[in-house]
Amino acid sequence: MIDRIKGTLGSRPFELAITALIVLNAITLALETWPAAEARFGGLFHFVDRAILIVFVVEITLRLMIHRLQFFKDPWSLFDFTVVAIALMPTSGALSVLRALRVLRVLRLISFVPSLRRVVGALLEALPGLGSISLLLGLLYFVFAVMATKLYGPAFPDWFGSLGKSSYTLFQIMTLESWSMGIVRPVMEAHPLAWLFFVPFILATSFTVLNLFIGIIVSAMQSEHEATAEAERAALHSETEGVLAEVKALKHEIGELKALIRAQGDAARGGQET
Repeated sequence: MIDRIKGTLGSRPFELAITALIVLNAITLALETWPAAEARFGGLFHFVDRAILIVFVVEITLRLMIHRLQFFKDPWSLFDFTVVAIALMPTSGALSVLRALRVLRVLRLISFVPSLRRVVGALLEALPGLGSISLLLGLLYFVFAVMATKLYGPAFPDWFGSLGKSSYTLFQIMTLESWSMGIVRPVMEAHPLAWLFFVPFILATSFTVLNLFIGIIVSAMQSEHEATAEAERAALHSETEGVLAEVKALKHEIGELKALIRAQGDAARGGQET
């Protein structure tokens, strides 16, 4: 019975069914935000939501029964368990805000789609490198924010009046959102050489450091792809070796059978000559 349940949970049709339920749940949650649809089909939406949640609870329970303590050693199983547990929390009174967290169930799609798992794995692998770049970006921000506060704070207190205001303004400039006409040109009217400050800042952040983020993520995804391909090649090589071993064993058995038949034939001919 246990083996049968385990086979069902790991089968492709079951994974496709759970994926379809996750997508259906996402659609119903989206329709609940539409007042007209909520007013007309709100009861149906809530019924579908509860039914899908029951299926998820049953699925998690079966996986716990099958894997037991091994269940909590798998990060993706822990992720699924946490998402379903949040959905089971009461959503009335002070905890009504948790009702909005039902949408987290849609994230279960990540654990059921291998390509999404690889992307998330690559992002997690890239975190150390991203942390180093974030530290570098923070240092640049601090240096430029202090300089901007001292240089332009007295004339433009709304943008550079404090370290916090300067950091936020520089963040806007880094994202290239209205940086020229909205901020830099007005500053240049009072300080004509202000471009000598802002252009190096943009080059150092928008065109250099932020691209390092992209480079590390792409490198991590490439490494994840190569690791997956290597695992597939190793599995194929192992399977090929197994087939070759079986072929060699079969050839050996055929050789022994031929030798036995030949020996029996020789014995039969010897008996006839006698």
